[in-house]
Amino acid sequence: MNKIQMVDLQKQYQQIKDTVDNSIQDVLNSSSYINGPLVKEFQKDLEAYLNVKHVIPCANGTDALQIGMMGLGLEQGDEVITVDFTFAATVEVIALLKLTPVLVDVDKETFNIDIEALKKAITPKTKAIVPVHLFGQVANMDAILEIAKEHNLFIIEDNAQAIGANYTFKDGSQQKAGTIGDVGTTSFFPSKNLGCYGDGGAIFTNNDDLAHTIRGIVNHGMYERYYHDVVGVNSRLDSIQAGVLKAKLPHLDTYCNARRNAARFYNKAFANHSAIITPTAQSNKTANCGQICDVCDCHVFHQYTLQITNGQRDALHKHLLSKEIPNAIYYPVALHAQKAYKDDRYNEEDFPVTNELIKTVISLPMHTELEEDQLQFITNTILDFLN
Repeated sequence: MNKIQMVDLQKQYQQIKDTVDNSIQDVLNSSSYINGPLVKEFQKDLEAYLNVKHVIPCANGTDALQIGMMGLGLEQGDEVITVDFTFAATVEVIALLKLTPVLVDVDKETFNIDIEALKKAITPKTKAIVPVHLFGQVANMDAILEIAKEHNLFIIEDNAQAIGANYTFKDGSQQKAGTIGDVGTTSFFPSKNLGCYGDGGAIFTNNDDLAHTIRGIVNHGMYERYYHDVVGVNSRLDSIQAGVLKAKLPHLDTYCNARRNAARFYNKAFANHSAIITPTAQSNKTANCGQICDVCDCHVFHQYTLQITNGQRDALHKHLLSKEIPNAIYYPVALHAQKAYKDDRYNEEDFPVTNELIKTVISLPMHTELEEDQLQFITNTILDFLN
């Protein structure tokens, strides 16, 4: 058996080596390192894949979130609602812009924003919602769209973990994650489902005026060199990373399917174990399929995350490491409990699901190159320990 990796980027690279190498060599030959032809080509390719009017590449996923909020013209003190159970970048940019972050609990099955908690958090100062499509599963966008329309709120999708996922609406229509709200953002960090070989990110929108504003923001507020029309930042996707992403994009659906297949293996192995709760794929509760199926592709499994309910999560984490099985705890501390984001507005009883998840979740190896003997070894090791 080959050594198990949490993410096996080297083996993935070997499958597309010639295409990637040629793209990088093209950049070196042209010396167009910033905003070169490959950036524009990748942008067009991704617009076509997502069926979205505008893709604006930028330097990383955190910048994408910040720039998306800047483009919407949110003002100091405006309240932005997002989830308590996610990576800190989501709330970090809200605080950096002097907006007011409002953290709410998540759904116990999908780990995405809890709709009832969202409704309760809205005040006259609320201006935007940031649903996070956590671990690769799209949040309940039917409900979020209805709430946003009722209260005249912006929707900024944090799609850093779910690029390639489809959302099926109640009427049966589908749309790619990140293209549903006013603006969507993503990260191309190397371990993402569509990752480059450094940092990278992008912003998506179907709004022409918003796209124009954002294109200025990412480039120092310039539309014409040395003429600054808006307050901007320096956030660009470099040409080498665009070349890597252009080479990998045609494989994204295959990558996502490979992750779903690994998730199916895990789910089958752990089925009906009293101490394990496996992830489901039911972002739209009206679909309620509750499984990883071929029809509902709302989950692309950036992470495969179990809940260990018998108090043995930490012991299992150490045991797996002793067996050279990488694993991780995403996330060990709720955002409302982090030093940077503590606030007297928050009460512990408002976060029952998050406070439980930080004690029970564990993420297993998940990537496109997992082999059956590796999956068998991982699942047998876990079951032997828990039994």
